[in-house]
Amino acid sequence: MDSAKLLEIIAYTLPSLITGGVAYYLFVAYFKDQQNSRRWLLQKENQKASLPLRLQAYERMALFLERINPANLLVRVTPHSSDKNQYENYVIAQIEQEFEHNLTQQIYLSDDCWTVITTAKNATIQLIRKASMSEKVENADKLREVILSELFDKSSPSSAALGYLKSEIKQFL
Repeated sequence: MDSAKLLEIIAYTLPSLITGGVAYYLFVAYFKDQQNSRRWLLQKENQKASLPLRLQAYERMALFLERINPANLLVRVTPHSSDKNQYENYVIAQIEQEFEHNLTQQIYLSDDCWTVITTAKNATIQLIRKASMSEKVENADKLREVILSELFDKSSPSSAALGYLKSEIKQFL
């Protein structure tokens, strides 16, 4: 084979290889773009379906926080006897029952939000236990008074958690 023939083959082959490479690159880019478009549309469709569920979860957790707010809880849960320990355990059981009822909502909330809610629940229980250990408390009615008087000076743990919940909802709406 002479060099002229070899140069002629290279002259015909090289442009077709370049054209093929460019075409391959364009096809790959086009298919990637189509795949990203489909993924975005699917994600948008899933978001439409999940938004009502997430909002419902936030609503239920807001209701939970309102229900465990000591000011609301102690009005709703009245003592059956004058025994402060029995009333303390009954109120804490009501909080735990309410929490267990809403436990599945955590899959729709962020981890930070769920942590704030569980912290509010635990702080409320701690507040009740601390008030029950006070020397001023002799019976269930006095326990209620002491807990409510402590809340006059500061906000309840559930109020702070509710504020966090509202700010998180504003972020994704």
